[in-house]
Amino acid sequence: MIDAEGYRANVGIILCQDNGRVFWARRIGQDAWQFPQGGIQEKESAEQALFRELEEEVGLKNDDVEILACTKGWLKYDLPQNLIRRDSLPLCIGQKQVWYLLRLRSAEDKVCLDLTADPEFDHWRWVDYWTPMREVVSFKRHVYMQALKEFHPLLFPDKKIPDIRRRRGPRGFHR
Repeated sequence: MIDAEGYRANVGIILCQDNGRVFWARRIGQDAWQFPQGGIQEKESAEQALFRELEEEVGLKNDDVEILACTKGWLKYDLPQNLIRRDSLPLCIGQKQVWYLLRLRSAEDKVCLDLTADPEFDHWRWVDYWTPMREVVSFKRHVYMQALKEFHPLLFPDKKIPDIRRRRGPRGFHR
């Protein structure tokens, strides 16, 4: 579903362990890491899309996770000009996402990246909460920052959000 402004409705998924580490997945055949995400289909709620995408991309079902929170509103990012498919209508210039924070309730061996004929990911790992800010592609970075900042107090109620702009990390990102 693409809105009148050209943004595709989408869900983003941050899956965490009890210790606050998060699920980080590598896009198949690429050196690109990201959180699971996917489009919301027509007549599908964001929560329905969340569970469909979670199963398709990660192999987990509703009972394997607990929803801790979702973002208060849509978070948007624009696609770089070279990734916009100008021959498809309606034109999609980016994504607007509702992000969900989930806690893994089942054993991690339930994760299965190849349930579908066209898997999104070929590898995954648990990483520290802020690692995605150093490794995600630059055009998604501000959305990741918004989601991680919004969810941080739920996982780390006694910790301040670190100033991640102080040091340069990989790909020129200021941590």
